[in-house]
Amino acid sequence: DAEGRVVKYGSVMAVVAVTTPVTPTPDPVSPGSGGNPSTGSNTNSGTPSGNPSSTVTDVIVLVNGKEENAGKATTTTTGNVRTTTIAVDPARLQAKLDAEGNGAVVTIPMMLDSNVIVGELSGQMIKNMENMAATLVLQTSKGSYTLPASEVNIAALAARLGNGAKLDDITLRITISDASAAMNQVVSAAAGRDGLTLAAPALDFTVTASSGTSTVELNRFNAYVSRTVALPQGVNPNRLTTGIVVDPDGTVRHVPTRIILKEGKYYAEINSLTNSTYSVVWHPLTFADVEKHWAKNAVNDMGSRLVINGVNESTFNPNADITRAEFAAIIVRGLGLKLGEGAAKFADVPASSWYAAAVGAASEAGLINGFEDGTFRPGDRITREQAMNIIAKAMKLTGLAEQTGAVDTAGVLAAFTDASRTGAWAKDSLALAASAGLITGRGGNKLEAQANVTRAEVAVLIQRLLQKSKLID
Repeated sequence: DAEGRVVKYGSVMAVVAVTTPVTPTPDPVSPGSGGNPSTGSNTNSGTPSGNPSSTVTDVIVLVNGKEENAGKATTTTTGNVRTTTIAVDPARLQAKLDAEGNGAVVTIPMMLDSNVIVGELSGQMIKNMENMAATLVLQTSKGSYTLPASEVNIAALAARLGNGAKLDDITLRITISDASAAMNQVVSAAAGRDGLTLAAPALDFTVTASSGTSTVELNRFNAYVSRTVALPQGVNPNRLTTGIVVDPDGTVRHVPTRIILKEGKYYAEINSLTNSTYSVVWHPLTFADVEKHWAKNAVNDMGSRLVINGVNESTFNPNADITRAEFAAIIVRGLGLKLGEGAAKFADVPASSWYAAAVGAASEAGLINGFEDGTFRPGDRITREQAMNIIAKAMKLTGLAEQTGAVDTAGVLAAFTDASRTGAWAKDSLALAASAGLITGRGGNKLEAQANVTRAEVAVLIQRLLQKSKLID
C-alpha cells in the first residue's frame, strides 16, 4: 500500500457479466409502458439489404416526461453481440424543446436487452441543448447515463476533430454496454486481488464524437456526471459498499455512490468525473481500535469505501496526525479522481514517490497549490487551516460551495473563540466549511486552525463532504 498500510478484507465472491448469444433473428420489439416507453408501434424487420438480423423501430423520446415520436432504433446482431442504436430526429426534438423552454430533460428510453445501447444526436442538436441548459438521459434496463449538454462541450470536441468539422456533420454517441469478455476478466482479477465482492455486472459508459473518418472520445468532465447501474434481482441493497472504476490495467478506485430505489428496483447511483468501466462491490471493513471512538462510523465507512487505509490489518490509529501527502491521497480517493492525471509540479515531489500520482491529480484538479517557494512539503503534518483550504476547493468541484451560497466570513468565524489566530489566507475557506457543516470546531468553540489534523478528523471531514454534496448516503 502506498501509505504503508495493510488492510484486512472479507471473502471474495466474483459476479462477472456474461454476454449471452442471441439468435440470428432478434426478439420482437414491443412498446414500452408506464413512465419508460421504449418504442412506437412501427417495426420493420430486416434492412434494405435483406439482412434478417436487423430491425428498425420507431422510438418514443421523452422531454420533461412528455412523449414525442422522435427517434429510430436500429438493432443489429454481430456474433454474440446485439447492438441497438437510437438516432434522434433533430427537428422533432427541437420543436419539443422550444415548447418546454430552458432546463428540459431529454430521456431516451430503450429497454431492449441488447449488449450495447447507443444514443445518437447531431453536434448541432447537442449545441442547441447546451444553449437551453438541457440534460440528456440514456435509460436502459441495465443502467442509465445522465449527461448535462454543457458537460459535452461540443465546440471543444469539434476542435479536436479538426478539419473545420461543422456541428451538423458531427455525430455524438452516448453508449452503455456490457463490458467485453477481456475486460470482465480484468475486473474479476482486480476484485480478487483487492478482496472485493462484485455485486453487479460491469458496464462501460462512453461518449464519442465522429465526423467523417475521425472519432474522439470524451472521457473527462468539469462536474460530476451521474450514471446508474441496475442491481441484479436478489442482491441485498444493504450489502453494497460503493461503486468502483476499473481501468484496463486493473487499477481500481472508489467513486462516490448511493443506493437508490426507483419503481421497485434498486440501483447504484454513481457520480464520476470520467468515463470508464464501472461495477458495484461489497467491502465491509472495521478497525478494532475505533470501536469506542467518536469517529467510529466515519472511519469504518471510509475504509469500506476504499478511501482510507489502516496502519495494519486491524488498527487505524485515529488520533495520530496526518501528512500533507497522505491528505492529498485521501482527498483524491474520496473524490474518485484518477491517479496520474497531471504531473506533480513541485520540486520536492519526486516522480518515484508513492504520493506523486495523487499530488499530481490533486494539483491538476485545482485542489492544491503548494507554497510560494514552489514546494509541497509532502512530509509535513497538515494543519486544520491547510486542510480546510483544500476542502473548500473540493466543495467547488462537488457543487457544495454553490449549494452553500454566499458566506459572511466574519460572522461565521465570530462563533469561534480563537478565530483571530487563523491565517488571513485561510479565513474564507474555514468559514465556508463551517457554514456547510463540515466542521464544528473543537472543545470550547475553538477552531485551533494551526493545530494538526488527526486521522479520525480527516475520515469525518471526507465523509461529511461527500454526504453534504449528496454524492453518498
